[in-house]
Amino acid sequence: MTLPVIAVVGRPNVGKSTFVNRLMQTQDAIVHAASGVTRDRSYHKADWNGVEFMLIDTGGIEFSSEDAFGDSIRKQAVMAAEEADVIILLVDGQTGITPGDEEVARLLKRVSKPVFLTVNKMDTPGRDSEIHDFWALGIGTPWAVSALHGHGTGDLLDALVDALPESEREESVDAIDVAIIGRPNAGKSSLFNRILGQERSIVSDVAGTTRDALDTMLQVGETNYRLVDTAGLRRKSQIDESVEYYSFVRAMRAIDRADIALLVIDSPLGVTDQDQRVARFAAERGCALVVVLNKWDLVEGPEAKALIVEQVGEKLGFVGYAPLIRISALTGSGVHKLFGIMERVYDSYTCSISTPALNKLLTELRATGHTISKHGVHLRLQYATQTRQKPPGFTFFANHPRLVDDNYRRYVENRLRESFDLEGTPVILKFKSKG
Repeated sequence: MTLPVIAVVGRPNVGKSTFVNRLMQTQDAIVHAASGVTRDRSYHKADWNGVEFMLIDTGGIEFSSEDAFGDSIRKQAVMAAEEADVIILLVDGQTGITPGDEEVARLLKRVSKPVFLTVNKMDTPGRDSEIHDFWALGIGTPWAVSALHGHGTGDLLDALVDALPESEREESVDAIDVAIIGRPNAGKSSLFNRILGQERSIVSDVAGTTRDALDTMLQVGETNYRLVDTAGLRRKSQIDESVEYYSFVRAMRAIDRADIALLVIDSPLGVTDQDQRVARFAAERGCALVVVLNKWDLVEGPEAKALIVEQVGEKLGFVGYAPLIRISALTGSGVHKLFGIMERVYDSYTCSISTPALNKLLTELRATGHTISKHGVHLRLQYATQTRQKPPGFTFFANHPRLVDDNYRRYVENRLRESFDLEGTPVILKFKSKG
């Protein structure tokens, strides 16, 4: 179903993210007392009395700001307004009309769409007379609400839903969830935009620009992808601001629901401890993984390039199953190859290996004589079967499963990978007693 869209716009710090969370009854949008916290436009599915719609939370619109991201934030908010079916102009009832409100109102008067002037922070019911001054903005009837306590939001939602166009029904779409992850400033947003061919995320060379996770659907050939551009992941000890903490949590959520994670590495910088940490996050959460060496065009000479590839093998050996691709998100070089790799990796991630094939491998393993013995007791693998997908998991029944150590576990995993196509996916191994 193509959902109607409602965009929430306004100057900074009028409570847009709190308002979005109130309408959704979740905490998806980052809320913080500092202005400029919301930068990209972020999308949130909501419903009211059975009517579903998409809410867009936008950054605060400022026309004169020293914020390095001011122009980009304003551009993102304008794009959201153009995309929306209905627009909410949110203002602060406690501060009254400001020059910033007047600027935003003038901007929205040029848009030929329904605009609901919504006066937030009216936390005491029955004081609606205090909002009369907002008629001066020339947008129409002011609606008094309290995003914090929920006062007035029900009546506003009734009116919003009445103003929405009817949803267009379409077949539900199966999609591969792809999270673009990595340390800050590795080029994740640039890759995200290059893949989509449009400015869906703000791109900047300042680390930490992306704070919200953004979902976008994309079809390539017969395959649908749901792309998530996440905030750069830092060490927990380096997350000083609560805003950074919530961004970190958001990125973790994106990895939790991803089928495939694209680990973007800054090639000239090489593989850092943070890159290793991010890769571990993905591996621990069972994502398929592709290692993306970005800014490859900035690495000079074959020796330097060979050194980086060698470094990937050494420092990311614990995810050695992940394929490696060299790209430049800035120029687009190599990006088109990503989709073929993701298809292969997803096939591995969702693979189904028959029990006879697994037990044929087991017969070969027994024939090698490689096993574990302790105090005269020898491990014998008796039977194997696949017990899960996404990622694939296998259970091996043995006479003494407690004998299995990490080395033997790695040995079995390596033999599995040699025998079956498991490129890019982690595998989960369990050893049980037959009883």
